[in-house]
Amino acid sequence: MYRPGKVLGHTDSQARHPRQLSLAVAVLVALGSTSVGVAASAVENDLEKTLTQGFPLVQIFTFLFLMLGPFKIIGPFAAVTKGADVGVARRIAFQATLFACAALLIAAILGDRILVSYGIPVPVLALSAGIILFLVALQTILQQFSPASETPAASTAAPSMRAAITPLAFPTIVTPYGIAALVVFIALAPDFETQLIIGAIVVAIMCLNLAVMLLDRYILPAFSLFLPILGAVLGVVQVALGLQIIKNSLSAMGVL
Repeated sequence: MYRPGKVLGHTDSQARHPRQLSLAVAVLVALGSTSVGVAASAVENDLEKTLTQGFPLVQIFTFLFLMLGPFKIIGPFAAVTKGADVGVARRIAFQATLFACAALLIAAILGDRILVSYGIPVPVLALSAGIILFLVALQTILQQFSPASETPAASTAAPSMRAAITPLAFPTIVTPYGIAALVVFIALAPDFETQLIIGAIVVAIMCLNLAVMLLDRYILPAFSLFLPILGAVLGVVQVALGLQIIKNSLSAMGVL
């Protein structure tokens, strides 16, 4: 017998079930997307922590020492202050150090803010650091095999304080690649305390540069052979570390 009520009741039940199923699916999708977002954020945070902690302070000191340290200062400072008395040479050394510190401070602040404003991912910053370190170290090593260039005739003019800015502070002490490496290290620092430690490392290197310039006329004969050898050895280490950073960054980005 035809019973409309039961048929209609069965139809209402079928209509309710799809609605409940759709609501359940929507809830599951929302929960799933939230879980995926949380997991992706956790992975990104772990990746950032891994990459920022991938630069021990010893390595940062080595990199900055090679790029901003005294290896390349002894010769140019001796040439600039040739014939000058001790007082003038000291003033040039102090002013060059002050100019270099001010330039590095400005570059670190502006560079960090620019990188943060552009929102560059941490793996890309780490990859940039690896490429910079690798190319600079490779250039330093290859220069050992390049033919020696003719030494220009020494200038007979008295040294001026302008020499403290150029060529001593720029580009002898503060090199373009040194600024680039410092900016990347500051940007990759996981916290403000680490940034302060990096700043202290730079100040220590600048103090060492000042000591070398003040003692230049005494240590030039003894260190003229030792410093290039030490620089070449550390350059090989820097090449290897730069390649390791590039490999880790590419692995983090999913390329390798």
